[in-house]
Amino acid sequence: MPQVLEFKLPDLGEGLTEAQIVRWLVEVGDVVAIDQPVVEVETAKAMVEVPCPYGGVVTARFGEEGTELPVGSPLLTVAVGTAEPSGSEPLSGAGSGAGSGGSGAGSGAAVAGSEPSGSGNVLVGYGTGAPPVRRRRVRPEGLSAPAPASNASAPTPTGSPSAPAAALPAEAAVSARVADDARGPVPVVSPLVRKLARQHDLDLRQLAGSGPEGLILRADVESAIRSVASAPVAAPAVKPGAMPAGTAGSSAAASVGERIPLRGVRGAVADKLSRSRREIPDATCWVDADATELMAARAAMNGAGGPGAGPKVSLLALLARICTAALARYPELNSTVDMEAREIVRLPEVHLGFAAQTERGLVVPVVRNAHTRNAESIGAEIARLTEAARTGTLKPAELTGGTFTLNNYGVFGVDGSTPIINHPEAAMLGVGRIVPKPWVHEGELAVRRVVQLSLTFDHRVCDGGAAGGFLRYVADCVEQPAVLLRTL
Repeated sequence: MPQVLEFKLPDLGEGLTEAQIVRWLVEVGDVVAIDQPVVEVETAKAMVEVPCPYGGVVTARFGEEGTELPVGSPLLTVAVGTAEPSGSEPLSGAGSGAGSGGSGAGSGAAVAGSEPSGSGNVLVGYGTGAPPVRRRRVRPEGLSAPAPASNASAPTPTGSPSAPAAALPAEAAVSARVADDARGPVPVVSPLVRKLARQHDLDLRQLAGSGPEGLILRADVESAIRSVASAPVAAPAVKPGAMPAGTAGSSAAASVGERIPLRGVRGAVADKLSRSRREIPDATCWVDADATELMAARAAMNGAGGPGAGPKVSLLALLARICTAALARYPELNSTVDMEAREIVRLPEVHLGFAAQTERGLVVPVVRNAHTRNAESIGAEIARLTEAARTGTLKPAELTGGTFTLNNYGVFGVDGSTPIINHPEAAMLGVGRIVPKPWVHEGELAVRRVVQLSLTFDHRVCDGGAAGGFLRYVADCVEQPAVLLRTL
């Protein structure tokens, strides 16, 4: 008899606690191999394919496309061992993915004494190995037992009616009101959830967790924040029959308009930008620069060596190389602020992020160790990351860890902007479009190719002198690329 194993949404890393199902890659009844991608999910960092660690027949799927699931929720169940899917021959060797014995459809574990073999809950490209050992969650003293999940809140299997009945893990609300003198751990795993609650002065002991075993998820904290923000405020007394000013048509206005959930990349961008504005006292300075010589130098570089000289160097790669040289002179802008320790942390490596607009929204891939690369190497890495961003194959690690960001909004046909710093970085350089303009060159009026450069910086890490010096050095390199030769 085949053994039915439950595959749960794995820990996606980088502090991610949930993912949205974008597209199922298998149907109920399909035969899957170990490490075969079964579902495409979108996280706040990237879109990734999740491989199944078991080989066998898919017996149930949990969640429709568009559903958002927390980490640890069931994705699908797989019957491993000898099984005969409809319209197919019995599996040969399918039992290699699990040990012998039977299990309930929703148990997610083998019979005691046997351990299923397989790759474990890993992502594509992260390698395979033994299934990870999960820490056992201990319910804090004073918490009541979890209530059964309602049909509306728990994920339900979709697909063929032949899918086995599964007892889903409890994802019910837990009454977690604890007395002030109670002791024991708060049912929270993610440090991001704790920090979010701390920032909004929420007592986690007073929240009801909707995750397995009463685990408090980010969605629970955000719901509590919204509840506090929307708490009714005492309204002034109104005469009977009179309507308060400004309320006419308010109910009708609330029912119209398109509502777009802030999820995935869009939600992550909203959170990060809001946090940047809330925490960073930023300032912006800008300067116009004559980019005629830089454009000529780029043309000369790409024209040298003939057709087999390799890929052409992009303008963005040259600007990135200029930024790394400027950061070597002004390292305070390659830093972050630790407010808990009240320290400025200057970072030794430059991991350069660059803004890339995709169909899924704005993402910021990161060129690792940009300070050790030349313009050609930076350009090649930018091209690779940009293509991965457009196809939605960027890994979460390629979207995090930046120390400075370069934003070329000139591609949108605009001259200037006041960029919002990519938290927790300390600065961002914005580059406008390069257009012919009248310019005084060598004492005479001439038509030159001019660009506006703007620098937004965290005023906690430096004053205007350092920020202005950084921006002026970048402008000097744009106007006279030979200046950059001193640092090469």
